[in-house]
Amino acid sequence: MSLDISYKNAGEEWIVYLSGEIDIYTANKFKETLHELSNQRIKDIKLECTNLTYMDSTGFGVLIGALKKLKAQNKNIIIENPGTNILKLLKITGLDKVFVIK
Repeated sequence: MSLDISYKNAGEEWIVYLSGEIDIYTANKFKETLHELSNQRIKDIKLECTNLTYMDSTGFGVLIGALKKLKAQNKNIIIENPGTNILKLLKITGLDKVFVIK
């Protein structure tokens, strides 16, 4: 189980490229990255999930925590290209109404 994260500053948003799995073993790395980006400059965060194969409830918890911080500054988290399984979990949990999904 591994997670590769890279990101770039794209003007009004951070683009975060995720590859691998976000679970109890990798969620802290994900959380630290989101925390670091939001401390550098508060702006929208776009998660590019084409290569993200799995996310469990720990990962969703990290997303919700990061979204709370961003929403306080009128910013958002955009989940782009989530896989079928991740999209299904977003819909089942109702989080598809909380996050912007593209």
